[in-house]
Amino acid sequence: MSITLIALVAALVVIFWAYGIYVSLIKTRNKTQEAFSAIDVQLKKRYDLIPNILTIAQKYMDHERGLMEEVTKLRTQVMGIPSSFENIDRKIAQKMGQIMVAVENYPQVKADQTMITAMQTYNEVEEHIAAARRFYNSAANELKNAVEIFPSSFFARMLNIKAVDFFKAEEKERQAVNAADFLK
Repeated sequence: MSITLIALVAALVVIFWAYGIYVSLIKTRNKTQEAFSAIDVQLKKRYDLIPNILTIAQKYMDHERGLMEEVTKLRTQVMGIPSSFENIDRKIAQKMGQIMVAVENYPQVKADQTMITAMQTYNEVEEHIAAARRFYNSAANELKNAVEIFPSSFFARMLNIKAVDFFKAEEKERQAVNAADFLK
């Protein structure tokens, strides 16, 4: 009787241990998906803000219309294809940087309170995007550890839970920006 009881208790301990690992894996995977979604939410905020910035700046910089039309076109593209936003997002960030540099050349735009507020809001959104990317990379790291370290790696393989890639900046984005290039 006591051997049966010990075997039953041992089996229950193993079952609860395995269930704990299962729950941990699922929570980690869901946290990673939530973190990726947070990036998407912040990008949506950015794309919603862009038309306001462009409208304000356009009043003052009619000859920069091509740049503004390019940003608008890119924004439209990314809004139509939310699942593959990364490449277009990089282009939008680059073009918005060009607009912000161009704004610096127009004292009347720089001094306009609406433009100042829009630029501050845009900078806040960019900071939120950066924070969301850091949160995603942290969650991706946690998932990667769970998927690669035993014993959870055993369960991850059984459940087909895989590690995800970190959010990385492209080589072009790592290089210093020369504002003079945008003013030519």
